Amino acid sequence: MITIHLKYEIDADKLADFEEYGRRWVRLVNRFGGTHHGYFLPSEGDSDIAYALFSFPGFAEYEQYRKDSLSDPECQETLQLARTTGCIKRYERRFLRPLDGEAGQ
Repeated sequence: MITIHLKYEIDADKLADFEEYGRRWVRLVNRFGGTHHGYFLPSEGDSDIAYALFSFPGFAEYEQYRKDSLSDPECQETLQLARTTGCIKRYERRFLRPLDGEAGQ
């Protein structure tokens, strides 16, 4: 399994736009065979940082999702929402793997 961790720098004045963007991606990732673990929005502390976590069974499945999303109209509409509103200033993507807890592995 591969888990993708996204850290967003968002425009705090456009939080509602970012929330809509996140709601759409949760549904889309799940439709493409992933498991979305949610978006995590500012509460206390930094008002312009948000996170998202989602997983795919493996890196090959994640790459297929990335390829398929390029031609999916709903994915492209969602990306356009972020571009049009400017709710995302920048983001970082990390790939993580779970520790299974078994000794010697």
